[in-house]
Amino acid sequence: MTALRIERLDPSDYRHTPWKNGGGVTVDIVLVTDKDAEVWRFGRTPIVQSGPFSDYSGFDRVQVLVAGSGLVLKTPDGEIDVREPFRPVRFAGETPIVSRLEAGPVEVVNLIGNRAKVKVDIKVLDEGRSLRLGPGTHVVYNPLGDSAFDIDGARHLLPSDHGLRLEAADGTVLAGRGGCLLVASIV
Repeated sequence: MTALRIERLDPSDYRHTPWKNGGGVTVDIVLVTDKDAEVWRFGRTPIVQSGPFSDYSGFDRVQVLVAGSGLVLKTPDGEIDVREPFRPVRFAGETPIVSRLEAGPVEVVNLIGNRAKVKVDIKVLDEGRSLRLGPGTHVVYNPLGDSAFDIDGARHLLPSDHGLRLEAADGTVLAGRGGCLLVASIV
């Protein structure tokens, strides 16, 4: 039997936080701090105009396009292509980035973690696919539509924009049964 704690994440509890650079607002689904310093955050962000990203020096970022198309992140070393929905991209928070919107506004899901304290990753779980998760904190998030999945064989349903926070002491297995989910891992 797996030692697993499950907490429901409901949109009525999400916080709206202005970007560090003042260019927009993010919806914090989960924000974890340690002595008032940010350790990691998982959220959904509309990007309605091209512009600079906030500086997150010392943090790693994983981003997934969930609505719209045509997002390109320009860096001094080239472009990061975020045009394809549900394809996670990773970059360092201190990388100078200016976004370019090629086809209007988009929405992205972000996982940002202080690299001195945590390692972060996002994977996609869709129907017929399974993920084995190790010990740690995991956020299962449904960006759109209704989705179903199993946690160690037990069925769970998630409406759009809802999630679950899993605290796993041991490994656990997720199996996609319908829809498309994002699974953020923080260890």
